Amino acid sequence: MLRVDKFLHDMNVGTRTQIRKLTRDGQISVNGEAVKSGRVKIDPDQDEVQLSGEVVQYQKHFYFIVNKPIGVLTATEDRKQKTVMELFNKNDRRPDLFPVGRLDKNTEGLLLITNNGEIGHRLLSPEHHVDKVYEATVTGQISEGAAAKFANGLTLKDGTQLKPAGLKVKEYSNLEKTTTVEVTISEGKYHQVRRMFGALGERVLRLRRVKFGPLELDVGLLPGHYRALTDEEIVNLENL
Repeated sequence: MLRVDKFLHDMNVGTRTQIRKLTRDGQISVNGEAVKSGRVKIDPDQDEVQLSGEVVQYQKHFYFIVNKPIGVLTATEDRKQKTVMELFNKNDRRPDLFPVGRLDKNTEGLLLITNNGEIGHRLLSPEHHVDKVYEATVTGQISEGAAAKFANGLTLKDGTQLKPAGLKVKEYSNLEKTTTVEVTISEGKYHQVRRMFGALGERVLRLRRVKFGPLELDVGLLPGHYRALTDEEIVNLENL
């Protein structure tokens, strides 16, 4: 059971002060009957709540894909620097939303934001081996032989042994002396992709995550923008 004022606040109907006024003014009804107190208890799955005659649909979990830009922190808040939560407009921003995993400040691309802690844990749990795919621009000419090293599990410079990973060499720029690659990993060590190429004696110049489990970054979703997940994407997440 849930208080009707908390239900309305959770559904972003308004501030608590605004909801109290709406309730006093008789704008809130439960199962067709106006309520005068926000303390009235409801079952969100059974009871129908209306605001000014319009049904307020209950939604427990929220999911968004953010195309994180470079220079923005993957955090819920920070006193000095801009965070991914500041990319949300006020209608979508909720205090219980959090980023699943992290992309470092200089990495861009797909980031999942949700308030579903169970899904977040499942996506990050080593037991589930959820793949993450990155596109990277790397110094030097990366040979096909590097793919075999990735597949066998690289050892980083500090001795950390990694799980097998995928590497596709996409394009070499003779002018820039750089290689565009696609990397698939199933774990999330600190700065892992950058350190993997460091183990090969090269440096990552640009890094962008394009896939995370069943989710894929939209071609048209610009850096700094976000969208809600589709019903199909939510089902795919829940079936992991």
